[in-house]
Amino acid sequence: MHNELKESYKAIIEAVGEDPTREGLLDTPKRAAKAMEYLTKGYRQTLEEITNNAVFTSDADDMVVIQDIELYSMCEHHLLPFVGRCHIAYIPNGKVLGLSKFARIVDMFARRFQIQEQLTHQIAKAVEEVTGAKGVGVIIEAKHMCMMMRGVEKQNSQMRTSVMLGNFRDDPKTRNEFLLLVKR
Repeated sequence: MHNELKESYKAIIEAVGEDPTREGLLDTPKRAAKAMEYLTKGYRQTLEEITNNAVFTSDADDMVVIQDIELYSMCEHHLLPFVGRCHIAYIPNGKVLGLSKFARIVDMFARRFQIQEQLTHQIAKAVEEVTGAKGVGVIIEAKHMCMMMRGVEKQNSQMRTSVMLGNFRDDPKTRNEFLLLVKR
């Protein structure tokens, strides 16, 4: 894949009117290909691999909140970045997940061409699947370069999305507790 990406980046450089043999651009196709492979590594990961059996038996049945997990993704409409943070809450149902695995779940789905709405849903469903939780809540707040660098060029715009599953959807008290805990 790397060589195909490298040639594609060289073609893009030429298509915008630049000279790919110019000193400053000589290694750019190779570097850009390597960067794109990294930015899309989520396509080559599975939920089983990244959670790596880090699900543990637990009597905990109160809300667990993991807040401010930074995320970096690429808008599937313009292939421009969106960056932000993710807040995840769940109510264990006999199992808890190792803390770092939440960040890995966020990264796996963020490192694909995405829209924020789908990303939020994928994270929530993955946490629910891995933990068997009674409920899962996910909120993502992000700034989109497609809104900031082009088009309407709105520098202070931010998008918030949320997905509530199980108790978070069915019980207003649970949902409100989560919203209160992540409120700024």
